[in-house]
Amino acid sequence: MRTSRRATLTLRILALAYVVGLLAVPILVILYRTLEPGLGTYIDSIRTPAAIAALNLSLLIVAIVVPLNVVFGVVTALALARWRVPGRGLVQAIVDLPFAVSPIVVGVSLIMLWGTSGWFGGLEGSTGVKVIFGLPGMVIATIFVTLPFVVREVEPVLHEIGTEQEQAAATLGASHWQTFWRITLPAIRWGLTYGVVLTVARALGEFGAVIMVSSGFPGVSQTLTLLVHSRYIDDHNTYGAYAAATLLMGLAAATLLLMTVLDRKKGSR
Repeated sequence: MRTSRRATLTLRILALAYVVGLLAVPILVILYRTLEPGLGTYIDSIRTPAAIAALNLSLLIVAIVVPLNVVFGVVTALALARWRVPGRGLVQAIVDLPFAVSPIVVGVSLIMLWGTSGWFGGLEGSTGVKVIFGLPGMVIATIFVTLPFVVREVEPVLHEIGTEQEQAAATLGASHWQTFWRITLPAIRWGLTYGVVLTVARALGEFGAVIMVSSGFPGVSQTLTLLVHSRYIDDHNTYGAYAAATLLMGLAAATLLLMTVLDRKKGSR
């Protein structure tokens, strides 16, 4: 059944109104409240020691999480797409688990595992490594919530390209590493890059799991999302929260722009 032009136009207007009301209006309000006192005031607000430390910590977590997720994601995608091993369905379910579990539940689970009275609570006393309320716990929480993105972007590409080229390389005497480096990796590079961009965006904006395993002390274990929460709820510094949210929004917009460019390149190829 062919949809009439009027019905199509109506659906587009409704979709546009929904997006504007849900996304555009709040973003414009935040930008207006942030820039209303002037650009100098905004710069001063994001150049405080707490804001700089929060930005550095967020970028540090991203720098740790992304390489680990790339290695795990590529290996897991290869295992799911190329190897018919027992428990494949269980692995699929584990990979998708972060989509179903609330980040708050993830944080509570980590406290039960790595807290003082948890299963691995003795680690801090024996090694001096503080997991909960420290950087390791925040990294573990972020790794869990960003776990599926690389896998779910790379696995379909592996299914699409098939195994013919890899088998041909093997018959010509190429090792497994040479086959992966020269055949598989170039074929999955756009899916892998897209997964990395999604991982970066999710890691920068994570709040629920991180707040449960972070002490929240400024300059110690406070990310940008926690800084926004602290300024708005604890300090009642509404403008400071808007400024930090705008900084986080700028990073998200840059990530989204990069994702759009890569998506177009991937589609053209």
